[in-house]
Amino acid sequence: MAHEENDPDEPHGSPRVEFTPDAADLVRRLTQDHGPLMFHQSGGCCDGSAPMCYPEGEFRTGASDVRLASLTVEGVAAPVPFWMSKSQYEVWSHTRLIVDVVPGRGSGFSLEAPEGVRFLIRSRLVGS
Repeated sequence: MAHEENDPDEPHGSPRVEFTPDAADLVRRLTQDHGPLMFHQSGGCCDGSAPMCYPEGEFRTGASDVRLASLTVEGVAAPVPFWMSKSQYEVWSHTRLIVDVVPGRGSGFSLEAPEGVRFLIRSRLVGS
């Protein structure tokens, strides 16, 4: 599994984020094809509730976003930042977020879409 790196810009008490082994494998493949990556989880409808993977810097973050973690993945040179909209963060702040990958087609904007899989958030309460 990929693990969270201590990030001085993370808000105190933020949920922990991790990749499953399958998600970390996909992150390694996508990094080879696209370079450094980033994730963003919005609070929108449809695929907006799924984590979206972009080349780092392609999705503009701002004051309405929170960087929850910088995830270290073995075999990937740079930590992978995971961002979430503030409104979504308020809903998910009590959970541990686990980024997994499942068969199926997600959003056409997320880098994994052509692979026939999609990233998915699994969660459990913090402390459990």
